[in-house]
Amino acid sequence: MEMKMSCVCLVLGLVLLMTVSSDAGTGGTDGHPDNCCFSFVTFKIPDEEILKVERSHPDCPKKGFVITTPRSRFCKKDLQEI
Repeated sequence: MEMKMSCVCLVLGLVLLMTVSSDAGTGGTDGHPDNCCFSFVTFKIPDEEILKVERSHPDCPKKGFVITTPRSRFCKKDLQEI
């Protein structure tokens, strides 16, 4: 009976350890939100091409604006440069 209790305690302890040490997060696969800017474009984006403008997520390493066009998404440091 004592052997069964020690096995149960060992299994429960291992499950608890795996739960605590799990590195699963709520973010994306690399830990950053989807709308982060890592590099910025310097060319002008025509106004008629812009579908949406969003500020980058506060957790992103670089602050900027994500501009969505029909073809792609671009990052700009400042809205005055659009």
